[in-house]
Amino acid sequence: MKIADTLVVIEHGRLQPFAFDPFKTCHELGLRPLFVTNDLAEYFASAVSAESVDKYVDEVIETDISDPARVVAALAEAQASGRLLGVFSITEYGVVTVADVASALGLPGLSPAAARNARHKHRTRRLCAAAGVPVPEHAWVRSAAEARSAAARLGGACVVKPLSEAGGIGVRLCAGPEEAAEHYAAIAAAGTDRRGNPRPPGALVEKYAPGYQVSVEVVHTGRGHHVVGVTDGLFGGRPHFVELGETYPSLLPEHVRRDCADVAVRALGAIGHDFGAAHVEVRVTADGPVLIEVNARLAGAQITRLIHEAQGVNLLREAIRLHAGRSADLTVRRDGAAAVRYLTSPVGGVLSAVRGHAEAEAMPGVIDVDFYVAPGARVRPPENIADVTGYVTATGRTPGEAARRADAAALEIGFVVDPPGTAGASASGPESVLLL
Repeated sequence: MKIADTLVVIEHGRLQPFAFDPFKTCHELGLRPLFVTNDLAEYFASAVSAESVDKYVDEVIETDISDPARVVAALAEAQASGRLLGVFSITEYGVVTVADVASALGLPGLSPAAARNARHKHRTRRLCAAAGVPVPEHAWVRSAAEARSAAARLGGACVVKPLSEAGGIGVRLCAGPEEAAEHYAAIAAAGTDRRGNPRPPGALVEKYAPGYQVSVEVVHTGRGHHVVGVTDGLFGGRPHFVELGETYPSLLPEHVRRDCADVAVRALGAIGHDFGAAHVEVRVTADGPVLIEVNARLAGAQITRLIHEAQGVNLLREAIRLHAGRSADLTVRRDGAAAVRYLTSPVGGVLSAVRGHAEAEAMPGVIDVDFYVAPGARVRPPENIADVTGYVTATGRTPGEAARRADAAALEIGFVVDPPGTAGASASGPESVLLL
């Protein structure tokens, strides 16, 4: 039997329905997706993800995806078929493995050095600072005492974060040296990242740079970096850095967007980024744009969806084309806008009910209202992306209209949360809290 052109998709632990978009896109492009993951059983713990595996996944290989050599060995038969076109991952945690595997197999991909430069936050800053890219003053520390000392030297508030996480995990604003030392200890206590991989030792301590944050979506097509656009980020309150919404394209003036894009492209050049998509976070401060992070992958959450709705550019499809050795089409096909607002609970407890779903869906411009949790799930005030409970997406003729529509629809959603220890209490009882 003839084997179809195959794209390896390396993922682990993404159980939401949109985690299977790469597999659906492969089928749309006539590619056979080969799923490489640590443990397929994890996906069958959820009825939704189990259904998606059955529907979209053609073949599965289970191996330790944190070890590129094991992945290469596991792909020997597929490689021997001569139909293996590329390797792909949509997540931050797969960046290095995908780069290493693609390089070992002679397939299109990001250089392994660039992948490692992007995944190690201190290395990113060191290279960017040397290239003249504006970055916050910072220090790589390896003990609570060093964190305390670095915070004292920086003066004022500082941000302490792990060196290789994503989604705001472990990122915290600290008021001074003692808080910095305390948070360092919390980071050091977790020896592995969210996906169970070993974390690099130490943490990053950097001077807090107040301002508003954007992300610059970029694709290296083989002919240089192409800036797709700039996305406005909406964040929750400190001390955490949880993204609670995005608007695309940005509402900022053209010259500010241009300056942010310039910082992003220069940062990518500094780390040696030479292939595929990148999602670069930039904060606009009183002194101008400064680099926050470089992610050598597609934007997460709903950003690629917003770009598709607003401009007709399907970044996921075009990124997969590149990884399969094909050319990407980044042509803008329409002039619209889209926005998403992520839903969270301001109190901890057990979700008893969700209200306002139908009302939110019926509002003008709303194209999607979805939830990641169901009644019975434990919820808490947001500390990182894992605490997001759902989202509302809306479109508009302008970014401002899309944003206002998403804001209004999100306000229709109410969560009924039972305090801890009262799971199963009536949603209308005195122990329940209605959060609108």
